[in-house]
Amino acid sequence: MQRTPMTAGGYEALDEELKNLKSVERPAIIQAIAEAREHGDLSENAEYHAAKEKQSFIEGRIVELEDKLSRADVIDLSKVKGDKIVFGATVTIIDVDTEEEATYQIVGEDEADIAQGKVSNTSPIARALIGKGEGDEAEVAAPGGARVYEIAEVKYV
Repeated sequence: MQRTPMTAGGYEALDEELKNLKSVERPAIIQAIAEAREHGDLSENAEYHAAKEKQSFIEGRIVELEDKLSRADVIDLSKVKGDKIVFGATVTIIDVDTEEEATYQIVGEDEADIAQGKVSNTSPIARALIGKGEGDEAEVAAPGGARVYEIAEVKYV
């Protein structure tokens, strides 16, 4: 079984989603299915079929979350330090061509959210940055072509 790196915050978010699905969503959909059954003929009952489809989604998501949580390797970011970029690092980079600056934190796949500046450790940019330090350059194979970034700052929260 392959372990998946994850921050404590990411683990807690997945755990909360799982608890919500089990304690709120699952009972609600069971109730909705029961109510739809009371309406009679199930073959033409759209409410019943929609509720069964939602139940299938919820049960699948529960299984997926339980698997992810069981394989989680929670990394304590307070213990991560150094001058090289590793999982959990917050990195400020500067595009060499455009001089645009961006800051990203390298997190697990399930935590990635580019709008919040969090990139997956398996993303092309994270793979290019890991192992490098401040002042180094990293070439990233992006969909629009290769980009070169200078690493301006590396910090650990």
